[in-house]
Amino acid sequence: MGSYILKRLVSAVPVLFGITIIVFLIMAMIPGDPATAILGAYATPENVERLNRQLGLDRPLWQQYFIWLGNLLQGDFGRSFALNRPVLDEILDRFSATLILAGTAFVLCSALGIAAGVVSAARQYGFADRAITFVVILGISVPSFFLGMMMILLFAVQLRWLPASGMYAVWGGGGVWDLIRHLTMPALALAVVATGVIARLSRGAMLEVLRQDFIRTARAKGVHERRVIWRHALRAAMVGIIPVLGIQAGFVLSGAVYIEMVFQWPGVGRMLVDAILKRDILLVQGGVVFVAACYVGFNILVDVAQSLLDPRIRT
Repeated sequence: MGSYILKRLVSAVPVLFGITIIVFLIMAMIPGDPATAILGAYATPENVERLNRQLGLDRPLWQQYFIWLGNLLQGDFGRSFALNRPVLDEILDRFSATLILAGTAFVLCSALGIAAGVVSAARQYGFADRAITFVVILGISVPSFFLGMMMILLFAVQLRWLPASGMYAVWGGGGVWDLIRHLTMPALALAVVATGVIARLSRGAMLEVLRQDFIRTARAKGVHERRVIWRHALRAAMVGIIPVLGIQAGFVLSGAVYIEMVFQWPGVGRMLVDAILKRDILLVQGGVVFVAACYVGFNILVDVAQSLLDPRIRT
């Protein structure tokens, strides 16, 4: 197992290296001058030239990349131009909010998606299967940001049941119940599409397992159908479901960007959008690399979990 984990960690290195190149080149191709954006009304040619020299933006592109990469390998993400504070500190301050939102959405979509897929496969072509399929297709078809806006219109504006934005109330907030009320709508909006994908693929994995010989043998022995479905079949199907969970974890993490903007959630996604608008290059690059590293790390954990269920994967 140790060698398998080491192999997966080594394979992640070129992925992260490629991400740094792509992110750096994309930010370099964005039109506009960061120094001009930072200086604003004081952006005279002399001031812009002086600031570019101070920030190292007057150097060739390849030199800028290797300086940034060298600092990154030492744990130095640089300093935000707009906020005038270390990039890593800003990311870590924001990441807890993103982790709460994305983690809650991931737990919801995993639990609901697997349960829906199992029930749908166990009742193949029945009413439950058709109803779940209809709801799943509807959920996959609706964009998360549109669903979020409709939820705000209904539950916040019309019914006044839930707050429309933020993580806590501006006045008198801060408790767990306040967090749950603010978290409900963005977490559900973020989880809907992933729930549908997991449900469809879980159904396919379950149907494949239910046709195997050991399931027929268990039924022939008189094992209760519920035990056959939830203990024997689901355990075998999880080998095929777990990789789907890893992919959807990345979708949830990336989808948090626009959900955070819709609900004004103070996370990394909202931070990245604000940084892009301000041309805060180091903050954008550091944020994207940090999120990509989290996604790669989670996929390694998923691969390890899959190998524990099916040791043949290690070889």
